[in-house]
Amino acid sequence: MPPYTGTQRKLVLAFDLGTTFSGISYSILDPGEIPVIRGVNKYPGQEHAGGDSKIPTVLYYNMNGQVCAAGAAATCEEIKDKALEKGWRKAEWFKMYMCPNNSAARHDLPPLPPNKTVVDVMGDYMRYLRDCAEKYIQGTHGASLWLSLENNMDFVLSHPNGWEGAQQEQMRRAAILGGLVSNQRDAGTRIRFVTEGEASLHFCIRNGLFVQPGTGVLVVDAGGGTIDLSAYSKESNSQFEETAPPQCHMMGSIFVTQNARTFIRELLEESKYADDVDHIAECFDKSTKLRFKDANELAFIKFGSHRDRDTDLGIRAGQLQLKGTDVASFFDPSVQCIIQAITDMRRVAFKPISCVFLVGGFGTSDYLFSKLKYSLGKLQLDFCRPDTYLNKAVADGAISFYIDHFVSVRVSRRIYGCFCNIQYNPDDAEHVRRASRKFVNLAGHTRLPGGFDVILPKNEQISEKKEFRNSYIQYFERPPPHFAISAQVLCYQGNNSSPQWGDVDSDNYSVFCTVTATIPNICAVNQMAPRTWKTYYSLSYDVILAFGLTELQAQVAWKENGKEKRGPAQIMYNDI
Repeated sequence: MPPYTGTQRKLVLAFDLGTTFSGISYSILDPGEIPVIRGVNKYPGQEHAGGDSKIPTVLYYNMNGQVCAAGAAATCEEIKDKALEKGWRKAEWFKMYMCPNNSAARHDLPPLPPNKTVVDVMGDYMRYLRDCAEKYIQGTHGASLWLSLENNMDFVLSHPNGWEGAQQEQMRRAAILGGLVSNQRDAGTRIRFVTEGEASLHFCIRNGLFVQPGTGVLVVDAGGGTIDLSAYSKESNSQFEETAPPQCHMMGSIFVTQNARTFIRELLEESKYADDVDHIAECFDKSTKLRFKDANELAFIKFGSHRDRDTDLGIRAGQLQLKGTDVASFFDPSVQCIIQAITDMRRVAFKPISCVFLVGGFGTSDYLFSKLKYSLGKLQLDFCRPDTYLNKAVADGAISFYIDHFVSVRVSRRIYGCFCNIQYNPDDAEHVRRASRKFVNLAGHTRLPGGFDVILPKNEQISEKKEFRNSYIQYFERPPPHFAISAQVLCYQGNNSSPQWGDVDSDNYSVFCTVTATIPNICAVNQMAPRTWKTYYSLSYDVILAFGLTELQAQVAWKENGKEKRGPAQIMYNDI
């Protein structure tokens, strides 16, 4: 790794805010020094654990909506009893509420606390993570270091592959609420985003992943809520290019527990243990699920005392006995999902994939690993998992993303474009069919609304430096004092590889974002319509989009005295 080339000392913090567990990594960047990635491995309430790199993503709120406990402290028996006594509300798995609207993952999620949004809860948990980082770094490196770098601190926030601009914007708002940054402007400059898949690639590279130039590799990040898959190839310049659209599936380890809970509820529904289902499922989640290896062996859930016994139900000495095949069935949907996703990504990848790496907390499951290894072996794929702490892959990898930035090309996951007014052509049958909607604009041109102009096709490789331009022209009867533009960018998720009309397969169009900017009025051109001989003003401009980065960026461009000028543009996303 080369030395840090910056001119000032800087602290970088990466938050891996997971569905079930979260982690923090950091690096103190000194000019001319080789950066070292470190992890926070001591948290409040976990001092006795000897150094865990992750903590439970759990909060308790009192009746006034104030945080009473968080992280490891929120899982101790004393806090659980106190929460029950005082009527505190538990917030867990809340990250899944930020998933896109078309996700089925919101079913059967624990409810958010009253009068709290997912942004509120995530902001409170980010504040807790920041406090944990401050305490650990001050205790490890001294209080003076933290104080000296507090105003020169950047953050890297990771998120599932399926999240885009709308979710990133909500995470920014949560970061402001959580005190990571003080305002929206700081959030735009001091917070960076990276997908969990790309962060995992960086972790693998940092931990000995050897890939020959031209070789394809697929990284599977199996986490608590999502399973993220990303395909890359190594180029001759040691950079990596994404070779297939990344995938994100709501099939993480919490759904194994959900399957177990459903099974146990049906098993015990008419017994005296029916009210213990949630407790037994929690015991399964914390122990049996982690230890399970073989479908041919019995599995046991320790949940009660030696007095608990019902041989008809398989309960002896406080343990519920389950067939290994039943426990395997809890895992099978996730296993099959991963295998199918790998098969699909190999089919569409620009370069052949020869090896698969498994990381993430769910990736530590020996049963999951063995099933995948067997199935992928039949596909003649090398399959392995790094011999290190898999549950810190995303946090460490996010720091590496900030420092190393190995990926220079990414792949579009869907078609992006905009609705537009096109020149009416009486010889085109599609135009004639829509002739009732044609109109004549101020310039005297006959136009037809509802056309779809593709800006970026699906499954296209995009370099970070590549710009996508969409040209616009608007007409006015008189020159405006200033011109505020607003351009909607839509995404199309249907089966048509070349959509042309918004009224065809209309349900598969949705607004991705709205780009706004202001252009000076001096750019308006005075013209005369050839048919009406009326004077009008026209304004031509381009909206420039950079899709090849880990977050969308936009500018607006126009001509002034024959030279191109550029200005900033704001991107607004619809709330989830």
